[in-house]
Amino acid sequence: MLRWLLGTRDVQEPVEKSLVLCLGDDQPHNPYTELQILKAHSDIVRFMVWIDDIRFASAGDDGVVFLWNVQTGERLHELRGHLRPITGIAVIPSTYHLQSESCHLLTASSDRTVIIWDLDTGSQIHLLAEFQSSVKCLMVIERLGVWLSGADKICVWNYHAELLCETSCFKDADVSLMIELPKNNIAAAIRKELIIFNLVTSESHTWEIAEMRRLSSHEDDIRAIITINDDTFATGSHVGELIIWDSLDWTVKAFESQFWNTGPQPDKPAEIKISRTPYQHETSIHHLSSDTENIFAAVGTGIYVYNLQTKIVIASQQLAHDSRVLHTAKLPNNQLISCSVDGSVRLWELQELPPAEPAASGIFSMWGIGRPNKQDQMAKRKVNGSMFKTLELTGDLIGHSGALQMFLYSKDHGIVTCSTDQLIILWKDGERESQLRSKALFQKIEQDV
Repeated sequence: MLRWLLGTRDVQEPVEKSLVLCLGDDQPHNPYTELQILKAHSDIVRFMVWIDDIRFASAGDDGVVFLWNVQTGERLHELRGHLRPITGIAVIPSTYHLQSESCHLLTASSDRTVIIWDLDTGSQIHLLAEFQSSVKCLMVIERLGVWLSGADKICVWNYHAELLCETSCFKDADVSLMIELPKNNIAAAIRKELIIFNLVTSESHTWEIAEMRRLSSHEDDIRAIITINDDTFATGSHVGELIIWDSLDWTVKAFESQFWNTGPQPDKPAEIKISRTPYQHETSIHHLSSDTENIFAAVGTGIYVYNLQTKIVIASQQLAHDSRVLHTAKLPNNQLISCSVDGSVRLWELQELPPAEPAASGIFSMWGIGRPNKQDQMAKRKVNGSMFKTLELTGDLIGHSGALQMFLYSKDHGIVTCSTDQLIILWKDGERESQLRSKALFQKIEQDV
């Protein structure tokens, strides 16, 4: 049974006081038994980003950015300046380029503006309104001291909001995704095409962005793109195509599709289902993440683990959630986090596949028809068993009433989630938080004595 506790610290008005929930001990492998609810947004919260170890920012369809303290849940700043939903967010870290110790924040909106904020004061530094369409993505290249905006064209800016160079306008669609590649190259996704650009600077400090190549290997729109390492990046499409690319010569290293027909399947009778959810056979890759050894693909309602060395799917959960999986991340402790439109956050553990037991499979097995050959089954497992793994559910975090959009993870402060229900939830390690409160109480008692 859930137990509601009043938070230990008030949040500034008009934000309501945060609430803490204790979820109980029915999930022994789930440390996140305490949560804190933050209420400030008046519409869907779509974006969150870490500012530093303590602070994070949230933004969404209300056009407002809030800056939070992840330890206490305190709202630090309220950034108002956009007139419509926010479409992109990125952090400019504190560097010598800024001549300031303060981090800066970039926000783009469907009002066709980009704002640069000072995160220490919460004030606007620059307002850029020269865009002809909404900026869908922002990217900071810290080593070059520049940031890029992607809309109907790609623009390159310095930290003082001065335009350095730009591409010509794209005719059919806007840039939806961008990542940095080696040798000052950029990969930009425009519908189903991937375009490689190169940033060139001269001794006179003039900049140029030059188109290098167009890659048209996808059959449908690109929905996800990630950097895996210095040599490799990956893209995923609306029809479930995963392409592994060489980051230096932009050739295809590997290709995977039809995820639902790959990977190890448990030896159990086939299920007979009267009806199916509308998302069950959805093929779109909504999100990609990686730990440099594997790629974790959110495909429809499922999670698939693709091994980069063997080039096969080594683990899968075809029905990981009741609706679309929108975000995944691998944790340092071998756990995987996923969140979904169904409003839940789930924890998974990547485990070795147990030894196979000979068993009949399929509906015909009840009459002894189609029974697998024991020797063939064991021989197959002997060859492949060492590479296949399982995804075991270890925790189910239910607190949101709407579709989760994304999450942030911190080793010290837990998980932060945002949703269409306008809420932000801090999921905390209950045992750790209890120890911290006890320590603080003892310190106060010692001071009072």
